[in-house]
Amino acid sequence: MKKIISTLFFASLIVYSCNKTKTDTPKNSVNFIKKDTVQVQKEPSTSGKQVSDFVSNQYEIQYETEGDLNQDGFPDKALVLRKKEDTLAQRTMIVLLKNPDKTYRLFKRSETVFPDEYNESGYKIHDPEDISIEKGTLNINLYDIGPYGNRFSKFKYMNDNLILTYIETYNMGAGSHSALYYEPMKGKVTLETVNTMEEAMPSETKKVQVKKERFLFENVSPDDVVTNVYNAVE
Repeated sequence: MKKIISTLFFASLIVYSCNKTKTDTPKNSVNFIKKDTVQVQKEPSTSGKQVSDFVSNQYEIQYETEGDLNQDGFPDKALVLRKKEDTLAQRTMIVLLKNPDKTYRLFKRSETVFPDEYNESGYKIHDPEDISIEKGTLNINLYDIGPYGNRFSKFKYMNDNLILTYIETYNMGAGSHSALYYEPMKGKVTLETVNTMEEAMPSETKKVQVKKERFLFENVSPDDVVTNVYNAVE
C-alpha cells in the first residue's frame, strides 16, 4: 500500500511540474504592440476666411501686401512667411486670391522666389525688403548698398499664372558700378557699366538678345536667373 501511495505522489509531482513549465512566464517579460509614432504633417490650407488660415504655427508673416492681382475687382494678398525658430531657413511666399464671397483661395506658393534673409555669417543680405501689388503685377524689391546690390523683380498675372516679366539689378563694386535689365519673355538684356576709377566716370551700354524664357513664380529663383543671364552674355 505504501508503494502505491508513493508512486501516486511522485506522479502528481511530475504532472504539476510539467503544467507549471508550460504556463509560467518570467516576471520581467512584457507583451506589447509596437505603435506607429510618425506624426502626419498637416497640409497647407487652400482656402480660408482670413489670411491666418494659410499660416501654420511654425511660421509667422514677415511681409504682407494687398492689391488686385488678377484684375477682378477684389483685393488679393501676397505674403512672405518665415520660420519662427530658424531665421536662416528659406522663406516661403504665397499669393492669395480673394473670392466674391470674401474668402481667400491659395493661388501660388514658392519656396525659391524670395531669398534667404541672412547669409551663413548672420549678415542680413538685403535691407530693406519690399513687396507690392500694382496693376496686375507682383513686385519684389530688394535693396543693399553692399556686395549683394539691389534686385527688382516683376511677376505679371497671365492666364491664371504668375510669370516673371522683368528683373533689374544694380551693384556697386571696386572701381565700377553695374546694372542689368532683363525681360525674359522677350529675351532682351541690357548691361550698363560705369567706370568709377576715372574722373569723368564713363559708362558703357551693351544690349544682347538671348533665348526667350517663361519663368513661373512657383518654380523660379531670381538669383539663379541673374547668374545665368550674366553667364550667357559674357
